[in-house]
Amino acid sequence: MKAVRDWLFTVPTVAAFGLTLGVFHLLGLIALPFGIRPFEKVMAMLQRTLLAVFRIAGVEVETEGKDRFASDGGFIFVSNHQSMYDVPIFGGLLPRNYPKYVAKKELARGLPSVSLNLRYGGNALIDRDHRDQAMDAIRNMASEAERRDVSVVIFPEGTRSREGELGDFRPGGLAAIMQAAPSLPIIPTAIEGSWRVFQRNMFPIPFGSKVRIRFGEPIVRATGESPLEVLERCQTWIERTLGEWRTAEGTA
Repeated sequence: MKAVRDWLFTVPTVAAFGLTLGVFHLLGLIALPFGIRPFEKVMAMLQRTLLAVFRIAGVEVETEGKDRFASDGGFIFVSNHQSMYDVPIFGGLLPRNYPKYVAKKELARGLPSVSLNLRYGGNALIDRDHRDQAMDAIRNMASEAERRDVSVVIFPEGTRSREGELGDFRPGGLAAIMQAAPSLPIIPTAIEGSWRVFQRNMFPIPFGSKVRIRFGEPIVRATGESPLEVLERCQTWIERTLGEWRTAEGTA
């Protein structure tokens, strides 16, 4: 019965998902000639709408710690990465912070709305086979984010985990962002449960999946700070948060 229920709610969710991407792709194209901010507002609406779309399949997002930082302006969010659903979580929950992302260049083509946003929304498109190009793209994204007082999100694991396990954190991306955006506060962020939403690439979506996201206290920037030490602080905090949740749920 559970499988039947999952499919019963997956079908309208996937239909609404595709329709949403198509509609906002057109809206994004209309907004582009008016400048980056109107385009960002359309993309923020897209990501908030996507969170609503997944509620059709009973997906709930529980949020903690948003009161620890301003609801607009620039920050560096350092987070673990469990699925593609993490992106609309950040964009939908932080619509006035306008978060930017690091993405592989292959995603910049072929995906309605998603590719459009990656190309024109101030994100960093990287070639994983060319480190210098990747670091330059990340630094350009970060410096522009600081100039415009918008946020960036970095997933130091570099790839999504398949079953929620925490991978190794790599310092290169965060170091480049910290160097290029020296005034943006750093906020450790933990996400749990989003991997379940995409564990079968949405076919089906497990009905009633619960996703949790917790934002930590902003890390005050200091002269001569070590990116590696900052990354270790963030990783320790994320590990502790995930452990707390999993212990409470009996899945540790």
